[in-house]
Amino acid sequence: MAGIKFDHVWKRFGEVTVLKDLHIEINDGEFLVLVGPSGCGKSTALRCLAGLEEISDGSIIIGDRVVNDVPPKDRDIAMVFQSYALYPHMSVYDNMAFGLKLRKVPKPEIENRVNEAADMLGIKHLLDRKPKALSGGQRQRVALGRAIVRDPAVFLMDEPLSNLDAKLRVQTRAEISKLHQRLKTTFIYVTHDQTEAMTMGTRIAVMKDGILQQLDSPQNLYDSPANMFVAGFIGSPAMNFFEAKLDRVSGGIGVVIGKDFVVPVPASKADKVGGHVGKDVYFGIRPEDVHDSHFVARGVDESAKIQAQVNLTEAMGSEVFAYIESNGKEFIGRLDPRTSARTGHGLEIVLDMDKMHIFDRESEKALV
Repeated sequence: MAGIKFDHVWKRFGEVTVLKDLHIEINDGEFLVLVGPSGCGKSTALRCLAGLEEISDGSIIIGDRVVNDVPPKDRDIAMVFQSYALYPHMSVYDNMAFGLKLRKVPKPEIENRVNEAADMLGIKHLLDRKPKALSGGQRQRVALGRAIVRDPAVFLMDEPLSNLDAKLRVQTRAEISKLHQRLKTTFIYVTHDQTEAMTMGTRIAVMKDGILQQLDSPQNLYDSPANMFVAGFIGSPAMNFFEAKLDRVSGGIGVVIGKDFVVPVPASKADKVGGHVGKDVYFGIRPEDVHDSHFVARGVDESAKIQAQVNLTEAMGSEVFAYIESNGKEFIGRLDPRTSARTGHGLEIVLDMDKMHIFDRESEKALV
């Protein structure tokens, strides 16, 4: 097992810079998730770590060793791709054992490792089958098993669940998390799915345009995003954003979004935004912090009430997604399923301002 360090890594393809001064330290045994939209550089970072791409500047360190010039086969890394990449003419057993045979591992040890991994993944009864006789989920387990038998220092996973259906994705997600707990090995997992990132990672690295935006625990990313990009990327549905202005109102500070859309800043937040009074900002509130005034969660200050129009509702069973409009501004609320919200009708809503977010209009960095 080993810790990993991206030490100010740059990666350029001609004039295109894909990774820009990437600096991440990954602890031994950690489950780190690299997340971001397509083209943000997360898969390139993984390929650089695996040795499949040469870095342009900086260093990659595994354990105590700089591996910039170390070939992939000598980096003690196992990689699981989106494509299962199984040999169709080989049995499950032979697919899992193939890498060990190339390394001239003794036959009894190969048999022991394959059986142990197959037992761990629940595919022992499939060892004699060919890949074409397996479901997508079973093939993904075989691909995982092929990585496990190598007993690597680091597991790299590049969107391994993308080819699975929704139900199987949830199930396999849990299996990979359990596998990490059992093996206690360093896992680095790439995905564009923020739900996978939130549920699996010890820490999450959010990337955009080759630049690391924030590296933190899932809860800290959710509660205290560093900027508007992180705030909008983490959480589903995404955070609501409004162009607003901070101003003095009724002896305190208010967020002025429109003529009839003014909400008070709680006293606990006033000190943090006091220096920005009179300035244009972005105001952010998560859908789960938008409440029907008749069904407000206990402990929520109900002073931030506004009148709104309901444009659309989506009943989800345990909650209702309501597309609401006030003063020409549309936003989403995740309301209590008992809500009286109906399409085309008015609704009084409460914003939980203790959970509000304020961002600088120019830099888009968080002020609260």
